[in-house]
Amino acid sequence: MLGTGSYSSPRKPDINLSRRYCIDGTDLQSKPLKFLLIEDNLELATAIKARLELDGHVVDHTGKFREAVSFSQTEDYDLILLDIMLPDGDGRVFLKQHRAGAKNTPVIVLTARSEVSDRVSLLDLGADDYVTKPFDHAELQARCRAVLRRNSGSSQTIIHLGDLEFDPVSGNLIVAGNVFALRNRELRLLELLINSPGKIFSKQKLFDRLFSYDDDVSENAIEVYIARLRKHLEKSSVSITTLRGLGYRLDDE
Repeated sequence: MLGTGSYSSPRKPDINLSRRYCIDGTDLQSKPLKFLLIEDNLELATAIKARLELDGHVVDHTGKFREAVSFSQTEDYDLILLDIMLPDGDGRVFLKQHRAGAKNTPVIVLTARSEVSDRVSLLDLGADDYVTKPFDHAELQARCRAVLRRNSGSSQTIIHLGDLEFDPVSGNLIVAGNVFALRNRELRLLELLINSPGKIFSKQKLFDRLFSYDDDVSENAIEVYIARLRKHLEKSSVSITTLRGLGYRLDDE
């Protein structure tokens, strides 16, 4: 929402893990997102990852500092969940380096330290928020929602382009009076394209945003989702253009 490095985890949450970590049925939000989860506690990471994936999100996971740096530098994420105590490095160093870089991906720290001075230090280093372990998953979801709202700087969700109306929260696409309820990856794909009309997206770029390292699919899967969106857009002035050797672009006639 996943590259697990040396870890592998189930696609669905284990019942015992869900109970232990209070993994409830409350969606983070309807809009699918891509997370980087940096947590070396495999049991906790499995529970968090499974819950987020069950809600339709894409999650890349690692429990190692070096892999976390590699993921953050090569991939684009909506949100990073960061554990401070890593076996091969300090999460605070990762946070400091991340903030010094070009990307402004929001970061929520997962920490066992509850002292005020520790929390203030993390915020000063650039954390957008923190969750103290042990935590209820509902709290983590709420803090993710709050950070994403602050980061977006807007409560407007309906997107208009030409004669097309798109609500990324509900997943509804309206074309010529017809309402299409988009599936998870159709939704993510259209959101990427419609937020940058006229921009060319390579197949690799779209693949990286729609799938995690754990997904056993090829880049050709992008063609399937492009075809599905094109079918929905048949009666619209908006269309997806294929630029051979370059990628895809959303155009409004």
